[in-house]
Amino acid sequence: MKPSLLQIKKRRARRTRVNLKRSGRILPRLSVFRSERYLSVQIIDDSKGATLASAHVKDIKGYDSMPRIEQARALGKLIAERAIKTGVSAVSFDRGAYAYHGLVKAIAEGAREGGLSL
Repeated sequence: MKPSLLQIKKRRARRTRVNLKRSGRILPRLSVFRSERYLSVQIIDDSKGATLASAHVKDIKGYDSMPRIEQARALGKLIAERAIKTGVSAVSFDRGAYAYHGLVKAIAEGAREGGLSL
């Protein structure tokens, strides 16, 4: 039986997270979520099972008049600012089931510009 699209996405996301853990770096992870309309990111400490910082595209002033790629870059800068306030300066980038391209790449670049080490 052919796997559904949801099963394929879950498998791909699990594979990404396993590779993060396998790298041996014990860092919080910057997790990205993309929907059709919005973007959100979280910094998660898996050892504690807690979210250290989060940001949503709605937290950005004037997001509805920005191009989507600029929203993603601004979201990356915002999460970097919030992470640094909580004392996190380095994270592992968890792209989940998404390709490192377009919006996901813009979030990562924005986080780097904001001072976060990925």
